[in-house]
Amino acid sequence: MTVTELLSYEDALASYDPVMGLEVHVELGTKTKMFCGCSTELGAEPNSQTCPTCLGLPGSLPVVNATGVESAIKIGLALNCEIAEWCRFARKNYFYPDMPKNFQTSQYDEPIAYNGYLDVQLEDGEVFRVEIERAHMEEDTGKSLHVGGATGRIHGASHSLLDYNRAGIPLIEIVTKPIVGAGSRAPEVAKAYVAELRELIKALGVSEARMDKGQMRCDVNLSLRPNGTEEFGTRSETKNVNSLRSVERAARFEIQRHAAVLSSGGTIVQETRHFHEDDGSTTSGRIKDNAEDYRYFPEPDLVPVAPSREWVEELRAGLPEMPRVRRNRLREEWGVSEHDMQSILNAGAVDSIVATIEEGADPAAARKWWMGELARNANEQGVSVDELPITPAQVARVAALVAAGDLNDKLARQVIEGVLAGEGAPDEVVEKRGLKVVSDEGALGAAVDEAIAGNPAIADKIRGGKVAAVGALVGAVMKTTRGQADAARVKELILEKLGVSA
Repeated sequence: MTVTELLSYEDALASYDPVMGLEVHVELGTKTKMFCGCSTELGAEPNSQTCPTCLGLPGSLPVVNATGVESAIKIGLALNCEIAEWCRFARKNYFYPDMPKNFQTSQYDEPIAYNGYLDVQLEDGEVFRVEIERAHMEEDTGKSLHVGGATGRIHGASHSLLDYNRAGIPLIEIVTKPIVGAGSRAPEVAKAYVAELRELIKALGVSEARMDKGQMRCDVNLSLRPNGTEEFGTRSETKNVNSLRSVERAARFEIQRHAAVLSSGGTIVQETRHFHEDDGSTTSGRIKDNAEDYRYFPEPDLVPVAPSREWVEELRAGLPEMPRVRRNRLREEWGVSEHDMQSILNAGAVDSIVATIEEGADPAAARKWWMGELARNANEQGVSVDELPITPAQVARVAALVAAGDLNDKLARQVIEGVLAGEGAPDEVVEKRGLKVVSDEGALGAAVDEAIAGNPAIADKIRGGKVAAVGALVGAVMKTTRGQADAARVKELILEKLGVSA
């Protein structure tokens, strides 16, 4: 593969101002497709969830999914958009093998939601407003599987397979207005916007918005213009970026690539680009010398959508607390810093912590376990914390056992390990592994006597006033009890037996 020339990020921003446009596709969590009654459930046999309508067979007629329209209105309202009093679908005509009708039912000049904005908070607390051009309803295409090549792409493949189960699944496409003024923070703004949008979509309950499962994907449009000028440059469009980190990396890479081309006297080609997760680079996809003519025209088989103002206001009144407002409230309730709250958000642990607190855990304990032991496990497994095989109720039970003195932190980590390994609920793991803290005063006293007798020099230091040396004796007792003693109580017993006050 040809190595792409890049200018350093600092040099790129010294000469050029980035302009971005982000197009995010959200797969709605409806039970049936947008224009037919076929199931949207994942994992079915290829082409088993299809019908004449989603296959585009002659004589079939579409019917609009009412839940899809409701979800679109909710998204528009949450994005501070105006909701159209009257809108309609259009046919977007183009050929692609995984689109059986040879046109996509979408919306063109009459979207259901338009002219909105979303405020996003960057990691240092700065708030950046991203303006929304439109949010419109459409359907997804099928899925192509290219077989026989090394990359999974069509180039080099021996043949392709088509699965139309996904064809017709409801999508909402959310398109920003040109994002200007972000400067060197443009990639960070892109990541923060998609992250905030994902949290908003999840809060609305209209989609799980799992980027790793293709339920939410982002096209990153980027161009550069010389500093101090107003006219936009030629843009590239990096397609189907499917993680927050990748959105940021794609924007950064394209800034450096555009700058290298422009600074050497070259011209940017208007094209689609593929993003590569392994090294964060992009490569050319399809040249788009001119704007494509999709020959849009109103869909003749569907009536216009005209949501009543009463319905719209009813949906507005039922919107949940927006993610940024909720995070600020929780941050104050929990007494954590902006930085700590951002870390919790990045880990995807907000909802898990809230649910654990609702199960009776102290907020500090809930944060401790989800952001410590559980976040470490999730990171090692390459999953999000809410995918781990442990429930908030089980984490709350572990916290309760620690609070009651039945477990110390070391033993609690072993209990969590057992729950994650499928050994049962926390109490079952404690029983099976024999993990309860040794609280019998007689057993602890014997272990303390043994530690003192085995370390006379350290005992003398403690008697002589060097109380800090008690840690060595506590360690000896913990070793004897296999970590199952209450360290604080052990320290008290040692000092009592040595006649020293803490």
